Amino acid sequence: MTAQPQPTLSLLDAIAQRRSARAFKPDAIPTAVLHEILRLGTQAPSAFNLQPWRFIVLQSADAKAKLSPCAFGQRQVTEAPVVLICCGDTTAAEADNIEAVIALGQQQGAMPDAFANYMRTGIPQGMGDRPSFTHMEAWINRQVMLAVGHIALVAKAYGVDSCPMEGFSTSAIQETFGLPETVIPCCLLPLGYAAEPLKQYGGRFPLDRICYGDRYGEPFPS
Repeated sequence: MTAQPQPTLSLLDAIAQRRSARAFKPDAIPTAVLHEILRLGTQAPSAFNLQPWRFIVLQSADAKAKLSPCAFGQRQVTEAPVVLICCGDTTAAEADNIEAVIALGQQQGAMPDAFANYMRTGIPQGMGDRPSFTHMEAWINRQVMLAVGHIALVAKAYGVDSCPMEGFSTSAIQETFGLPETVIPCCLLPLGYAAEPLKQYGGRFPLDRICYGDRYGEPFPS
């Protein structure tokens, strides 16, 4: 039996040390480590557990070479041993996926019949009303990026660096990698081992600049 890989950093250290890598060594990520990164990363929060994220996992040089022009030739895409095309399925709130989520919950003993029936009616209605977003793409991006953030932190905990990338052509990726119109690429995430020192920490704004009290603009209590 293969031993389960163990992280090399604690969660707090992974959060503190994660930086975006601009260059990668060719060293492969062990398969067991990659699977754990994806398994744990996709434990991210998901509205109604719909899990609309979909990942194309590129590992071959040929596949990454095809991605390169879609990403304007950025070096991370061809250097990293693994590149995730992180996508969102806009049909995730439709009946087929809702029923799959209900079945999953029932297998776990976590789906009462009353809540299953609520999902069947409440999700389509809520998505139709869209009280918190204008376009479905906005909702999809929110959901997918929750998973991307988790994957990046889990990767760092296993000593694997990453670089979230928004510089790509949506239409080129859809055509090159056979995405249906209902699946939207949201982010590219190269994964691997940094080939050069990571960028120096650029700092973060203090809480009193980004957090407010009971109303926007009111001081956040210290």
